[in-house]
Amino acid sequence: METVEMNSVSLKRPRSEDDVANADEIKRQKISEKSKTGNDSGQSVETVTDQPDKSLLEDTKNEIIPNEESEEQEDEELEDSDEDGDPESFADMMKHGLTESDVGITKFVSSHKGFSGILKERYSDFVVHEIGKDGRVSHLDDFSVPVDDEVIEDTKEKRTVIHQAVKSLFPGLETKTEDRDGKKYIIAYHAAGKKALAKVRTATDPRKHSWPKSRGSYCHFVLYKENKDTMDAINVLSKFLRVKPNIFSYMGTKDKRAITVQEIAVLRITAQRLAHLNKCLMNFKLGNFSYKNHPLKLGELQGNHFTVVLRNITGTDGQIEQAMHSLREIGFINYYGMQRFGTTAVPTYQIGRAILQNNWNEVMDLILKPRPGAEKGYLVKCREEWAKTKDPAAALKKLPVKRCVEGQLLRGLLKYGMKNIISAFGIIPRNNRLMYIHSYQSYVWNNMVSKRIEEYGLRAVPGDLTLKGATAVHIEEGDVDNYTIHDVVMPLPGFDVIYPKHKIGEAYKEMLVADNLDINNMRHKIRDYSLSGAYRKIIIRPQNVNWEVVAYDDPRIPLFTTDLDKLEGKPLPVLPTDGKFRALKMEFSLPPSTYATMAIREVLKMDTSIKNQTQLNTTWLR
Repeated sequence: METVEMNSVSLKRPRSEDDVANADEIKRQKISEKSKTGNDSGQSVETVTDQPDKSLLEDTKNEIIPNEESEEQEDEELEDSDEDGDPESFADMMKHGLTESDVGITKFVSSHKGFSGILKERYSDFVVHEIGKDGRVSHLDDFSVPVDDEVIEDTKEKRTVIHQAVKSLFPGLETKTEDRDGKKYIIAYHAAGKKALAKVRTATDPRKHSWPKSRGSYCHFVLYKENKDTMDAINVLSKFLRVKPNIFSYMGTKDKRAITVQEIAVLRITAQRLAHLNKCLMNFKLGNFSYKNHPLKLGELQGNHFTVVLRNITGTDGQIEQAMHSLREIGFINYYGMQRFGTTAVPTYQIGRAILQNNWNEVMDLILKPRPGAEKGYLVKCREEWAKTKDPAAALKKLPVKRCVEGQLLRGLLKYGMKNIISAFGIIPRNNRLMYIHSYQSYVWNNMVSKRIEEYGLRAVPGDLTLKGATAVHIEEGDVDNYTIHDVVMPLPGFDVIYPKHKIGEAYKEMLVADNLDINNMRHKIRDYSLSGAYRKIIIRPQNVNWEVVAYDDPRIPLFTTDLDKLEGKPLPVLPTDGKFRALKMEFSLPPSTYATMAIREVLKMDTSIKNQTQLNTTWLR
């Protein structure tokens, strides 16, 4: 259940007249550019050289479907075309989205007065570095490629390794060894014809060519990416390497609208081939290569270190100091952030609840029915067709992007029929299906933790739960002074969990009864949908908290250097001491499955939902 920030959030005061004028000017420029290119469809005329960005409106991840290459390309073009939509229209559509109170996010733990600021005005204002299980923070600081120990002297065996490395890095080339003037040369040349194509396919399969026994089977590397989510990045790398995405492994997914640095492992792909991608890919850099004998596993990390800039802040120095001291000393409520619940008028937790209720007609209806709010045009037409005909074939024809959840479900209904919704739903990738029920768990947890804080405040009380190792135990009356609020955990509903022995334990039962669910029987007849319970800390206290306030004039200039900036020797811009704007630069580390937006929410005391923030700010800088 590793989750880190996914969506962009703007926390800003209401726009001035100048802001409105600037937004109008941007729109006029876009209209003018479209008329010049003759692109009436509104699709981007820019050449796409790698995997396009997903729209921030999407609430699920898509999988690449094998053997449908032309369909993938069409899907990518359509998805990319809506990326830079009219911000005013987007704000209007998001009036139907969720607010924090809709998903149980209602409380704060600090006492300072809130102030405003802009989060992710530029994606480079939000930087995430992964913290490995050994406590080491991942950084991109080395582009060099490791050399195998055996390639030292000239022997036939050593030359064979070089031949293999060239063919692996450049699959279209053949190599041979020639004697010239008493010296041996390895000659590389282009092959031709169908035999060459077959060799290319063989060379690009990591299991088909020789791999030195002394080298670990997995190449680990640091992936630096900008404005892409982790699965997008893996799909791009797999396409360029001509391999399947499932040979890559990683410890956690990272934000899209951000700069992120994380470790990736890939099976039997050489560091040379990976390093070559740095020359042809935008938005990514790969480095810090090493060979190891193991892949990476989801959740095998200590957390993430965040470097965040909040621009155009309005708080006084005193308010900022009080807010940041509170964040460091007390922390923030460990709510599941808004990205957990989707951005449309049909929250993901509602679909999860219907799955747990075994109400499959409701599941189908919630996914496919028309809905107000942020939707791409082809999805609107698909939903309208479905509402009118309930014909999956007719609805699918309206949907050029087949990889979305709606397209996958419709194809499932075509394959298995309308009377077998369970099998049809099963066509959707497992992680996407489980996302719905995890969203429901998160919804319950948010509501319950708000009730817990409202009822008992920021202190441990008898009947609360705490963890001893991996086991949850109740805090007894005579033992309560030995615990603080930072020791208290709350359960995610599921089987094999216990609940608090006070009012909140009863509140869990009441909430699930109202949702027609039995808290004592969370096992589903379909094993995948049986909710295993877990425990989650109420309050998270960030580590390594640092901050400073800086002045600046131009909102487009960076306010700190990234790993790539340092590698390329780019200096930090000189900032004015009396600039027009002020920014708060924050750094902090969080454990897995916690949300940086919830920490920032505590500092600013503002609603982080897209619905709320898009009403305040419609200018998005890339």
